[in-house]
Amino acid sequence: MSLGYKIKAVRDIKDNQFDCILLISHNASEDDALPQEFKNAIEEAAAQDDQFDEISVHQMEFPAKCFFYSSTGPISPEYDDVRCFTRAARKGIARVLNSGLKAPLIVLGKYPPFPQSQLVSLLGVMEGLYVNLQYREDCPHRYPKVNMIGVHSPASQNISKLISVAIALETGRVVARDIGGSDPERMTPERVEQYVNETFPAGGNVIIDVVCNEDTLNEEYPLFSAVNRGASVIERHKGRIMYLTYEGSSVTDTLFIVGKGVTYDTGGADIKVSGGMVGMCRDKCGAAAAAGFMKVVSMLEPENLKVVAGLSLVRNSCGENSYVADEIITSRAGKRVRVVNTDAEGRMVMADVLSYMKDIAKRSVNPHLFTIATLTGHAMRTVGAGYTILMDNGPARVQSFSQQLQKSGEILGDMFEISTIRKEDYDGYRGKTEGEDVVQLVTLPPRGHQGPAAFLIMASGLDAHGLDSTESKLRYTHLEIAASAGEFPQQATACPVLGLAANYLNIHT
Repeated sequence: MSLGYKIKAVRDIKDNQFDCILLISHNASEDDALPQEFKNAIEEAAAQDDQFDEISVHQMEFPAKCFFYSSTGPISPEYDDVRCFTRAARKGIARVLNSGLKAPLIVLGKYPPFPQSQLVSLLGVMEGLYVNLQYREDCPHRYPKVNMIGVHSPASQNISKLISVAIALETGRVVARDIGGSDPERMTPERVEQYVNETFPAGGNVIIDVVCNEDTLNEEYPLFSAVNRGASVIERHKGRIMYLTYEGSSVTDTLFIVGKGVTYDTGGADIKVSGGMVGMCRDKCGAAAAAGFMKVVSMLEPENLKVVAGLSLVRNSCGENSYVADEIITSRAGKRVRVVNTDAEGRMVMADVLSYMKDIAKRSVNPHLFTIATLTGHAMRTVGAGYTILMDNGPARVQSFSQQLQKSGEILGDMFEISTIRKEDYDGYRGKTEGEDVVQLVTLPPRGHQGPAAFLIMASGLDAHGLDSTESKLRYTHLEIAASAGEFPQQATACPVLGLAANYLNIHT
């Protein structure tokens, strides 16, 4: 997979291959690593204009005569974070593109309080160069936005590693954006499978297994199959579960990641009304993120990790074969689940896959289970746009895992907030009548986003592997991305690919 444009390390800022220079910096005047010519031009402009803009354009006696300066503006140590460099980079590259330039030289200023600010700046530029999958397929003359970019970093000791890590991270984000952001027909379950197979070709370091036989799904993944019933009558909409596996040479940690891949969510029999279906092609962003992270893993090839990603790919359709409220379905783990609302399909399609992963985890090296999903709009109301919510079970919580992942995410500007699964969340989802173990609800007021995590733990049988387990204690963390995945029609964000990479992979540059 290619990003579409060339990237090269540049030692000489007077290299004549580039038609402009874009400097991304906090305060260029105080950055002693930057060329004096840059500082002089910026200081001269600032002296003449007391409304000096955060993005300014200058003429210089360089082969690339057009010089753009994109500043973060003032940074408060009290509340600012590295995302100010992301914003500066995106604004800067947008200004370059608006000028019709095709070969920018990106100069990265340093800011010691944020050690990865240069990598974050480069990722911000690359994010601004992304062209969504369908547009680049339908209008190839619009892609790529540039022919090449150069990268110059006066303060970097290893510019080649900076670039290679950025390419790996951005490639993974492209995979996640392509899958997560494409429309319901471009990314049906069948076409997601095709895209993933092209992304991880046979003979590479990622092994792919696909479960799509309806008899097998009905027998081994009954909750998934219930959701799949409404779509299974249409060949191209039939659901499937994809397992992607990477294994390093000296495994010390095993990650099991289940991603919600609802390619379109009508709400099923409890159909969404009043325009509520708009943007429901984004209900697959959990599976998209899992595939994107796996792409980063495959490129950086960590020796210590084994990663298994399960993509639950299904369409929640409305029709005569749809599952309906009041059905009682026995999960893979033997839990009798009463359906209450068919629009709570995400937890249904992941629970059996999580149960399967749980069984493998019990015999794996240092396992940690994850689910990544857009499960509830309550997440947006709780933390606001741009934040993934982390929820640990007991074994993960005693190790302060969410706090660790939160700190890792902040390094690259992939932001997390932490919630706790409480007794009330479990009680709300326990069976209410004889013969039912778990009830499947939409939202349990007043606590909303924690309940689905409790459901997943109970329906998958993970509740037998908590702190009081006499068998085996398994760590589990749910990542709720409804507030961070990117609300339609904005671009899909690929969260939390960067946060997971920062936590598990060697991305320090």
